[in-house]
Amino acid sequence: MSSTGVRRTFVAISICSSLALAASACGSGDDDAAGGKTRITVNCEPPQSAKVDRRFFEQDVASFEKQHPDVDVVAHDAFPCQDPKTFDAKLAGGQMEDVFYTYFTDARHVVDIHQAADLTPYLKELKSYGSIQKQLRDIYTVDGKVYGVPRTGYSMGLVYNRKLFAKAGLDPDKPPTTWEEVRADARRIAALGGGTVGYADYSAQNQGGWHFTAELYSQGGDVVSADGRKATVDTPEGRAVLQNLHDMRWADDSMGSKQLLIINDAQQMMGSGKLGMYLAAPDNIPILVKEKGGNYKDLALAPMPGGRGTLIGGDGYMFNKRDTPAQIRAGLKWLDHMFLTPGEGFLGDYARAKKNDAPVGLPEPRLFTGAADARDQQVKKANANVPVENYQAFLDGNQKLTMKIEPPNAQQIYSVLDGAVSAVLTKEDADIDQLLKDASGKIDGILARS
Repeated sequence: MSSTGVRRTFVAISICSSLALAASACGSGDDDAAGGKTRITVNCEPPQSAKVDRRFFEQDVASFEKQHPDVDVVAHDAFPCQDPKTFDAKLAGGQMEDVFYTYFTDARHVVDIHQAADLTPYLKELKSYGSIQKQLRDIYTVDGKVYGVPRTGYSMGLVYNRKLFAKAGLDPDKPPTTWEEVRADARRIAALGGGTVGYADYSAQNQGGWHFTAELYSQGGDVVSADGRKATVDTPEGRAVLQNLHDMRWADDSMGSKQLLIINDAQQMMGSGKLGMYLAAPDNIPILVKEKGGNYKDLALAPMPGGRGTLIGGDGYMFNKRDTPAQIRAGLKWLDHMFLTPGEGFLGDYARAKKNDAPVGLPEPRLFTGAADARDQQVKKANANVPVENYQAFLDGNQKLTMKIEPPNAQQIYSVLDGAVSAVLTKEDADIDQLLKDASGKIDGILARS
C-alpha cells in the first residue's frame, strides 16, 4: 500500500501489441537501437498532465544521456507507476520495461516467479548502493542476491492539526505518544463541536486493513509469523487495536458518525480544518495543502503512538530478466543519476523544486545513511520552504521505533482485515474475539495458497 493510498507516481500502461514492438520497446534484451548505443526502456515517467514533474524528468534523462552518450533511454509514462491489474501479465508476457518500477511488497513475488535479473555481479556500477539504508536494501535482497534498488521509502506517523489542538486546550508542541493519549486528545477535540472529529481511520478498499497493520505494529504485534506461514492477528495486541477503535467510536464519539472512510475522506476532513488526527506518511502534507485547502503552518507530524514500531513502505526499481549485461550496467548508472545522488536529480534537486513551488523540508523520504544522508539533509535544509519544526517530533520519535515492512500477500490480507475494522466502527455490538478468529483463519488460508 502506498503512503498516500493513491499512488502519485507514474508509469506507462500501454502494452506492446506485437512481438516486434515488444522486442523494440519492452525489455527486449537488444543492446542497440541506433548507432551502437545501449538502449534501455524505463517506466514511471510523470505524465504530460504533471507538467513540472514531466519537465524535470525529461531534463534529468537528457543530462544523463549527455554524460553517457553510449546509452539511449526510452521512458514510458502513464498513471499509476504500477497497475496491479496488468503488472503480472506484463511480466509473464515479456512486455515489461528493461528497468521497471515496483512497490516494496512486489520484490519477493517478482523473484519467486523468475522475472527479475540478478544485479549482484553488477553492483559496482551503482555508486550509491552502500549509502542506502540497509533495511531498505534488504527488501530487494533474496537468498543473498540483489534483485532491485530502493528509490524512496516512507514510514507511518500521526498527522495532526495544531490549530485544533490549541483550540481544544492541548499543547501543539506535545502531540500524543500513546494510544491512551490519542484517545484523550480526540475526545477534547471532538468536544469542540461544529462537526469536528477528533480522530479518523480508514475502513474500506483494503485501507482499513493497511491501517490495522500499522496500528498492530505500533502495539508491538505482527500480522503474520516470522516464517510467513501463520496469522498472528488473534492476539492481545490485535485485540487492543480493535478495542481502541471501538471505544473511540462508540464510548467516546470522537470519530464521528460517518464511517467506511478511505484516504481521500480523511484528507478532505483534515484539509478543511475539521479533523484533529489521522495516520499517514509525510507525503500527505503537501496533498492536504495543494489539493484539500490546508495550511502548512497548521499541519504537524508526530511518530506512531505506542512507541513500539511503525509500518514502512516505498518503491524501487527491478530489472527485466531478459536484460543484457550492458543494459543492466546502463540501468544502474541511470538510477544513480536520476534518484540516488544526494541533493541532486529528479527527487533530490531541492533548489529546483523550491523554485517551482514544490514543498522542500518534509522529513521523508530519507533513503541514505552516513555522509550521504548528511549531504542530502544539508541541501534540503538550505532550501526548505515548509515549517520543518512541525515535523521534529516525528524525526525524533522515529529513531526509537522498529521499522517493519508490510506483510506478504498484503492486499489480500488487508481485504480480510478491512472486514474486522469496518465491523467495529459500524456495529456497536461487534464481537472482537470472533472477528479476530475469523480473520486469522482467512489469513492462514491466503498464506497456505501462496
